[in-house]
Formats: sequence, structure tokens, C-alpha cells
Amino acid sequence: MPDYGVDTPSWSPLPWSWAAERLHGSRNFWVVTVSSAGRPHALPVWGVWDGDENRFAFSCGPRARKARNLAATPRAVVMTEDTVECLSIEGRAAPVDGDARREQWIERYLAKYRPVSPGLDADFLRRNLLVEFEPDRAFAIIEREDEFSTRATRWVFES
Repeated sequence: MPDYGVDTPSWSPLPWSWAAERLHGSRNFWVVTVSSAGRPHALPVWGVWDGDENRFAFSCGPRARKARNLAATPRAVVMTEDTVECLSIEGRAAPVDGDARREQWIERYLAKYRPVSPGLDADFLRRNLLVEFEPDRAFAIIEREDEFSTRATRWVFES
């Protein structure tokens, strides 16, 4: 990323812990999908990051545009809600396979969002599609003038 100042002596990459804090702490996330015709689609979702597995999961309606897009093209981008301390992760997403795996994500989801939405229950999540996202690479930019050209960072995940 030489255009972002990473080839200068003042560059200091962000640690992955910086990204993990944002993934755990964000309430809302942007999910970007692409249809089979190449049409992009972006909408916010609630989601949960699991740092031990480096996986993200979110829920959506089974007939939602993002669900249809992912069925055709599993490539996606997940971004945190912050536009100043920006984090964007590229990867692949697919419906969660297996009841035990679904229940694991549902527990994580409820632990995070029940405090802000007490009426949220596991049955609601079971009636909807639960999608698991596996990252390929992530990018971070801090959109403050004093850090923009000194903190841009890219991480690559092994499959």
C-alpha cells in the first residue's frame, strides 16, 4: 500500500488487536455482497466476531438480497460501522452448516445483543439465515490527518 505511506520511515502498522477490538465492539457492520450479474449490494447488519476462530457471523432473512447474492457469489466484504477508524475485511460467506454450529453462533449472538435488545431470542435467529464469514484479508485506515499516511495496515489470513 505505498500510496498510503507504508513505505516511509514514519509508518507504524496497526496491531491485529486494534482490529479485534473494533470487531468485538461494533454494534453494526456493513455487509457488501455482489449478485451474479455483478450488481453490488450493501446494508448494515448486527454481527458477532469470534477471535479464536477468526470468523464473523450475521443473520438475515432467507429471501434477503444478501442471501440471494451469497448463494450466487460467496465473496463478501464486512466493515465496521466507524468511518474514522475504518476496518474492511474481504472474504467468503455461506450459510452456517450443522445444528451444533448454528447453536454456537446463536449463543454468541444473544450474548452480545440481548443487553441492547432484550426481546431478541434464539427462535428468531433459528427462523432466519445465519451466515458465517471467513476472512481472506483485512485493511485498516485511520481517517485522521495526523495518522492517515502512517497507520494504513493490511492483514492476510491463511485458509
